[in-house]
Amino acid sequence: MPKISVIVPIYNVEKYISTCLESLLKQTLSDIEIICVDDKSPDNALSILYNYANKDSRVNVIELPENGGVARARNTGIDAATGEYISFVDPDDYVDLDY
Repeated sequence: MPKISVIVPIYNVEKYISTCLESLLKQTLSDIEIICVDDKSPDNALSILYNYANKDSRVNVIELPENGGVARARNTGIDAATGEYISFVDPDDYVDLDY
């Protein structure tokens, strides 16, 4: 069980998601899982997510069958989380190394 589950809702953020994921993967605490919930994004974000998931097992991708909004994406991430703690990061943000 990871210490922290970080939930990232994904919708139309292909321009920003790499910066976000890079900042999460470089955390000083490596005992994390990053749950990216694709809310049926119309852009190339899903492909970018799978590239990261193939490189790092801490990145988990969940695809929703239809767009349901950010609250549904976050709740889906909560249901999938296995960490002791849960955190949320917006996909167009990035975090400091010791977030």
